[in-house]
Amino acid sequence: MEIPPLFKQGASARVRVTVFALLSVVMLVVDARMHVLGTLRQALGTALYPFQTVAMIPRDAITNSSDYFSSMASLQRENHELRQQQIVNAQLMQQERLLAAENAQLRKLLDMQQKVPVKSIVGEILYDARDPFTRKIILNRGSQQGVTAGQPVIDEVGIVGQVTRVFPFTSEVTLLTDKDQAIPVQVLRNGLRSVAYGRGQTGALDLRFMPANADIQKGDVLVTSGIDGVYPPGLSVASVALVETRSADSFARIVCRPLAGIDRHRQLLILLVEKNLPPRPEPDVIDEKSAKLFKRRLRDSTRDNSADEANATPKDKATEERKGSADATAPAKPAAPAAAATPAAAATPAAPTGAKPAAKEPAR
Repeated sequence: MEIPPLFKQGASARVRVTVFALLSVVMLVVDARMHVLGTLRQALGTALYPFQTVAMIPRDAITNSSDYFSSMASLQRENHELRQQQIVNAQLMQQERLLAAENAQLRKLLDMQQKVPVKSIVGEILYDARDPFTRKIILNRGSQQGVTAGQPVIDEVGIVGQVTRVFPFTSEVTLLTDKDQAIPVQVLRNGLRSVAYGRGQTGALDLRFMPANADIQKGDVLVTSGIDGVYPPGLSVASVALVETRSADSFARIVCRPLAGIDRHRQLLILLVEKNLPPRPEPDVIDEKSAKLFKRRLRDSTRDNSADEANATPKDKATEERKGSADATAPAKPAAPAAAATPAAAATPAAPTGAKPAAKEPAR
C-alpha cells in the first residue's frame, strides 16, 4: 500500500537528532570562539520580548492580586496598631502635661515655702466635701503629720483657706470663700484694717460694715493683718473688684476677688502655725469693786428716777386737769386745789363750809 504524500517522512528520527546535535555543537564552538552569534541573539530576544510579556500576563495578574490582598490585610492591621498606639500616646501625653503642671506647681510651692518664715508641709487634695452648700476640701495630711485645727492653707499666691477639722491621716479645709469663713485683712496701700467674709458659691468676698467714706479703691490689694494670731501677716488675700457707695446707706458695698487659686490647684501648702497668743488677763479686784460700785450707782439712780416719776405724777395730772378745765365754767375751777391736796389733808373731816379748808391750806 502506498503512503500518502502528506504522511511521507524523510530521514529517520535518529538521523535528524544526530544532525541537529552536531549543528548545535558547531554553533556553540563557533560562538564561543568567534562571538559571531551575539548580534543574532540580541535581535531574536528583542523580537521575542512582546511574546514573552504577553505570556507573563496571567502569572503577573495572579501575583499582583495576591500581593494586593495581602497588602490590604497588612495595612489594616498596621492601621489598627497605629490607632492603639495613638491612644496610648495621647494618654501618656495628657499624663505628661499633668505631671508638668504639678511639677511647676510644686516648684512654686517650694519657692513659697522658702519665703514663708514658718514651718509648712505640702498636702494634696483628695476630694471635695459632701455638703454642696459649703466650700470645703479634704487633704491627705492629718494629725500624724502635725496638722491641727486653725492652721492656714496657702498656695504660691496667697491664702486658700483654713483647717477646720483634723483626722489622723486627713484634714478638712474650709475655703476662704465659704459663707461662714472670715479673715482679718488690711489694705496694702494705706494699712486700713477690716474683716473679709466669704459669700459662698459666688466665689467672692465681702468687706462688711465699712463706712461709706472709707479710703478703699477698686484694685486695692488686701493682705492678712496678722492681728488674729492665726494667719501670718502680709499674705495676699484678695483684690477689690467693686466699691459702691450710696447716700442713703451708712456702709459701703465692697466686693473682693480672691487672688489665690481657690478651685484651680491640686497641691497646697499647710502652714504649721503654733498658737502662741498671750493668755487673757484675769479680772483685778479693783475691777470687781468698780463693777459693784457701778451696779450700786445704777440701782440708786433707778430708785431716784422711780421716786421722781411717782412724785411727778399728781402734778402732771393737775396740769392736765387745769388744761382741760380752761374752757369749762367758773364753778369748776376750785376743783384743782382740792385734787392737789396731800393724803393728810384728804383724811381730815370735811367742814360744813368751803372757807375752812381754804384757811388751812395757806398754813402749810
